[in-house]
Amino acid sequence: MLVPFGILLVLVVYLIFTRSKFEKEVVDVYEKKFEEWKEFNTTTTKKTEAAKNLVGLVYKTGYKVDIELLNDSAKIQLEKGKFKISSIKVE
Repeated sequence: MLVPFGILLVLVVYLIFTRSKFEKEVVDVYEKKFEEWKEFNTTTTKKTEAAKNLVGLVYKTGYKVDIELLNDSAKIQLEKGKFKISSIKVE
């Protein structure tokens, strides 16, 4: 009766060690693949801001403000009132 339990115990210990070895090898393979992927990854996570484009000029004549557009790309935003006002102090 002691021999079958001994064999069973040895078998369980053997399976535990082989499974942990297999899991370690799999993790090593995936880590290696991940490092290779990071080297050859072409996508970038850099965020770039859109460049400012000159689309028009603003003039003040008396109490009236005139906007002269150089091209019509900003006309819709101006008509809808979707614009931001910022000032540059020049003295």
